[in-house]
Amino acid sequence: MIQRGEHTPCVGALTFDEGGRLLLVRRANDPGRGLWSLPGGRVEPGEDDATALVREMAEETGLVVRPGPLVGRVLRGRYAIADYRCTVIGGELRAGDDALDARWCDAAALAELPLVEHLVETLTEWDVLPR
Repeated sequence: MIQRGEHTPCVGALTFDEGGRLLLVRRANDPGRGLWSLPGGRVEPGEDDATALVREMAEETGLVVRPGPLVGRVLRGRYAIADYRCTVIGGELRAGDDALDARWCDAAALAELPLVEHLVETLTEWDVLPR
């Protein structure tokens, strides 16, 4: 298990619409400012991963989600990110406080966007690329 002192614990959301498109946000802050990534962020002290996912998704995308199973974990610099499948249960998609934009992306759109480093490789490894 990754300890808080070694890496900053974070969560990410793998969220798909009915058409198999993946939800991405354009990051407003570093690391990765201006690049497209999975929505998510830091797990605040006292939060579990599910609580952090619900909060981060509401803040960044305006969507209310139900966190599902863990898909995988990655280390990106000092960030230890646990990525979970999420199901949208409410809200309206909009770019929130930490996002410049938010959109559903199919495989063609994903190939055209400037993405954070290693995103496509990680999604490919986990077999969760959008259709």
